Amino acid sequence: MPLSLALLALGIALRLPDRIHHARRRPASGSAADLIALQRSRSTTWMPTLLLAGQWLQIAGWWHLAAHGPLAAAVAALGVAVQFRHLQEISHFAVHGALARTRRANQLLAEAFAHHPLGLMPVPERRRLHVRDHHPNAARPGVDPNLAELHQAGLHPGITRAQLARAVVYPLTWRGLRSTAAGIAANIRHSGTWHRTAAVAAVLGAAYLVGGWPALFCGVLIPRLLLYPQLAWLSLLVEHTWFAPEPRTGSPAWVEAGRCLRLYPHDRLLAQLAAATWLPYGDLHHYAHSAHPAVRWNYLPALERHLAAPHFTPDSLLIGPRSVIAHHHRALAVQTAARADTAAPAT
Repeated sequence: MPLSLALLALGIALRLPDRIHHARRRPASGSAADLIALQRSRSTTWMPTLLLAGQWLQIAGWWHLAAHGPLAAAVAALGVAVQFRHLQEISHFAVHGALARTRRANQLLAEAFAHHPLGLMPVPERRRLHVRDHHPNAARPGVDPNLAELHQAGLHPGITRAQLARAVVYPLTWRGLRSTAAGIAANIRHSGTWHRTAAVAAVLGAAYLVGGWPALFCGVLIPRLLLYPQLAWLSLLVEHTWFAPEPRTGSPAWVEAGRCLRLYPHDRLLAQLAAATWLPYGDLHHYAHSAHPAVRWNYLPALERHLAAPHFTPDSLLIGPRSVIAHHHRALAVQTAARADTAAPAT
């Protein structure tokens, strides 16, 4: 147990220099141009490397903890899932070129610390799907790959409340698990990339060496196949008003304000909890990121204060009439009614 805590503490310590470095004399509010200029003046490669190494040290701490009984293994599974989610978001900023100093460093760090060991798709492919296909076309049917993913999970007009509940936990369903496993298999079998398979095997072997079978199952397999995909799925659900965007023209901020949302704008405790777990590294501020994707997560709160609020600021994720899920359900019901009106014969 002391070694587990030491690894967790050391991992947190390695993450601090990046955070402190970018927090120095950072304005409380600022324009995208000013904030990008400031972040570029502070851009390094070694600090993001320490940050990512710290994430994996924390994972090793959770692996070691998993060997200390069933309760510890369950806690470790959640802890590792959160760290996998953090790695996904850090690599997301690398895909946008906002993590390290150079494009090559961004790609190498994302591949070495996230995409290879987690069995994610190659970084260039993710850049194409996310930067080129998603960002300019967010919530546009037939164009946005993220919206297509939501439709495949069952979020479509005519959905019942029971179907909606299943769609919210889609990665935990048998169909979702098969999709996750198939995606990992496709990614590690990518043409000519044996090292992707080797990286995943190395993670499995390291987990076993650190914490035995409990670490292998509760520290890798369960988090990677079930818990981390669920956290990432919830994040996807709260990025946009997917089924009821306001079509707008004008500045990037104005356009994104019509198709984005901001969760927990009035609940600081829930906002901090989300930022520490399933909406890390700026994902809570997805509206500001969508408006100006080149801004690093450290500066998104300042940018958000500079922008007008998006058109939807829900109070909760799941419960209540102003929750994200209730909003999605109403939007899909409206689409169902509109289709029925269109299909009805004239009298």
